[in-house]
Amino acid sequence: MSSAPEAKPERRSRLRQYQVQLLERMQAARGDAAAGRELGVTIGGRPCLLDLTQIGEIVSPQTATPVPLTRDWYLGLTNIRGNLTGVIDLARYLGQPAADAAVSSDLRWITFAPGLGFNCALQAERVLGLRRLAEMTALDAADGPAWCRQHFSDGDGRQWTRLDLAQLVREPGFSQVGYI
Repeated sequence: MSSAPEAKPERRSRLRQYQVQLLERMQAARGDAAAGRELGVTIGGRPCLLDLTQIGEIVSPQTATPVPLTRDWYLGLTNIRGNLTGVIDLARYLGQPAADAAVSSDLRWITFAPGLGFNCALQAERVLGLRRLAEMTALDAADGPAWCRQHFSDGDGRQWTRLDLAQLVREPGFSQVGYI
């Protein structure tokens, strides 16, 4: 019976140690995001970078319910983890051909971070993994919308377009999914 009182402090100690480790991991993850880690994706056949602080999660495509009288780049509404989410084909929004969803098993939907206040997901043809801006060379700003003017080149010479989702949601045309 004398071992029972000792077990409680030991358990508390392990719990405290676990909490400290978890806190350290969360701080390291925040530091990585602040250090310029981006998610590499392919949209419209073009390599793009998404700021980790502006995205929520990556999900496999599911059925999106079409919404009548909306633009062709608005794929419809779907339920992602209990949230009604609009799905956007950004390639079509930019006037490019749509990805063939029936053919590609690599298609993913990238949800916007809740802090952006815009409950939607972008369709990406492929997720390419994490990239570090510090390992890339910034190129001259290009013409076009402010949300896609930043361009970078990686060590292999591949050019990337950095998408600023916070600026994209403020673009008037992006929030006008229906025909007026």
